[in-house]
Amino acid sequence: MTDEVDSTENWQLRAEAAEAALVQMQKEVMEKIVRAELKAEAIKAGMIDLDGLKLIETDKLNVTETGELKDAAAVLAQLKRAKPWLFPGGKSSSSAATAPRPEPPRPRHANEMSREEWLNARAALVRRR
Repeated sequence: MTDEVDSTENWQLRAEAAEAALVQMQKEVMEKIVRAELKAEAIKAGMIDLDGLKLIETDKLNVTETGELKDAAAVLAQLKRAKPWLFPGGKSSSSAATAPRPEPPRPRHANEMSREEWLNARAALVRRR
């Protein structure tokens, strides 16, 4: 009788282990589906650095029964607003200043000016003093 109890317990332990492995495998597959869907949507949105997908909390996202990610476009739109530098053509948080000229501007010489320009420049110099 103890052999039957041992074999029943053995089968139960094996079944529980198989169920735990199945649950773990399903979780891993769902994570891969979410990453693949996000990656596809990010490419469509024009993301230049797909490492930016690591910024998204994937555990809060839902997958449909057909294996598609719900609201993937909305999630990426939110990321685009929060981190615009990951998407080309979007507004950047960096300055829009232009690069300096290669040579500093030099003052014009009197012989390069017309008589009227020279008189105006001379008057401006006299006023400053």
